[in-house]
Amino acid sequence: MAERILLIDDDVSLSGMVADYLAGSGFRVATAATAREGEQRLKREAYDLLILDLMLPDADGLDVCRRIRQSSDLPVLMLTARGDAMDRVVGLEIGADDYLPKPFEPRELLARVRAILRRKSGPAPRDVLRFGRLEIERGARRARLDGRDCMLTSHQFALLEALAGHAGRVMSRDALMDLLKGDSAEAFDRSVDVHISRIRAAIEDDAKKPRRIITVRGSGYVFAKEQS
Repeated sequence: MAERILLIDDDVSLSGMVADYLAGSGFRVATAATAREGEQRLKREAYDLLILDLMLPDADGLDVCRRIRQSSDLPVLMLTARGDAMDRVVGLEIGADDYLPKPFEPRELLARVRAILRRKSGPAPRDVLRFGRLEIERGARRARLDGRDCMLTSHQFALLEALAGHAGRVMSRDALMDLLKGDSAEAFDRSVDVHISRIRAAIEDDAKKPRRIITVRGSGYVFAKEQS
């Protein structure tokens, strides 16, 4: 069955072009020109991915993403015409899976859409990594702390899995980005730090005093082998 994508963007011309291009690649695409219309669609229908413009006529895309993240792990790809790098950082901090500035090549958008969906539902090992009270279910792409699900985006889970899979080894930002480059096209190292911060908030007892993902100054991060 074709995967379903919802595109929320008030640029009717761009929406039509994107919808046609993605449909030509086998996706079912619905569009909405306002945040209100898009959020109503999300309540009525099930989607596999949301492409969300940052600037909408009736709301800020960041606010829309924040509301979605409060109750759903639906993958979100954000679009923006603004060039402020801080928008990208904030978008990642509140749970966007990826971020693409306008104007963009349709082929790049398609590549990112496929990467996000591959992380969400692609085949994965069935084994479970256990570190004390933390369990990482690779097949289900789910992390649990004390039996409770940790809210992570698909990219954040992939990053956690990469760190945990190399537990005890210091991983540089470049090494982490190389491991994930088949899944995402991150633009700069800062995005790794943002995602690490979000992961810590989900899996650490105290994100300000992390004991699972440790920063190694000047080198990168290490996932602790021994955990309580």
